[in-house]
Amino acid sequence: MLTLLRTLARGAAAQACEDAYDRHALLVLDQQIRETAADLERGRRTLAAAMAGDAAEARRLAEVEARAADLETRAVAALSAGREDLAREAAEAIATLEAERDALRAARATFSAEVTRMRAVLADATRRQAALERGRRVAAAAEAVRRLRGTRTVSGNASLREAEATLARLRRNQAEATDADAALAAIETPEETIAERLEREGFGPRTRPTSDDVLARLRSRAEADRAATA
Repeated sequence: MLTLLRTLARGAAAQACEDAYDRHALLVLDQQIRETAADLERGRRTLAAAMAGDAAEARRLAEVEARAADLETRAVAALSAGREDLAREAAEAIATLEAERDALRAARATFSAEVTRMRAVLADATRRQAALERGRRVAAAAEAVRRLRGTRTVSGNASLREAEATLARLRRNQAEATDADAALAAIETPEETIAERLEREGFGPRTRPTSDDVLARLRSRAEADRAATA
C-alpha cells in the first residue's frame, strides 16, 4: 500500500508539472524567443567586430608591403653606390618584413574562410528566428481561441504543440552550433613542427626568406641596373 501511495504521489506531481507547463507554454515560448533573438544580435555584433579587426589587419599588411618595397629600392641604390654595409642592414629588415607579410596573408586567408562560415550560420539562425516568431503568433492566436471556447480540446492545442516543437528544434540546433563554435575556439595555434625545428637548426632547404636571400636578390638587381646603364 505504501509503495502504491508513493507511486500515486509521484504521478500526481508529474501531472501537475505538465499541467503548469501547458498553462504557461506561451509565456515560456515568449521568453525563449527573446533569448534566441538576443543571441542572434550578439552573433551579428561579434561578426561585425571581427570584420572590423580584419580591415585593420588589411591596412597593416599594406603598410608592411609598402615598407618592404621602399627598403628594397633604397637598398638597391646603396649597392649601386658601393655601400654593401647599408644594403645588408636593409636586407635584414626586408627579410623580417617579408616574414611578417607572409604571416598576415596566411592569417587573413584563414579569417576569410571563417567569416564565410559565420555568415552562413547567422543567415540560417535569422531564418529560423523569423520562422519561430511566425509560429509564436499562430500559437498566440490558437491560445486565444482556446480560452474563448473555455475548453481544452486536442484541436485547440494543436497549433501550440507545433510551435513548441519548432522551439525545441531551434534550441537543439543552436546548442549544436554553440558546441561547434566552442570546439573551434579551443583549437590552439599549432606548435612548431619537427620540420620547422630542423629548418631553424640549418638542416634541409629553407622555406622562409633570410637576409642572405634578400641580399642576393638585391645584388642581382643592382648588377642588372649597372648593366642597363653601361
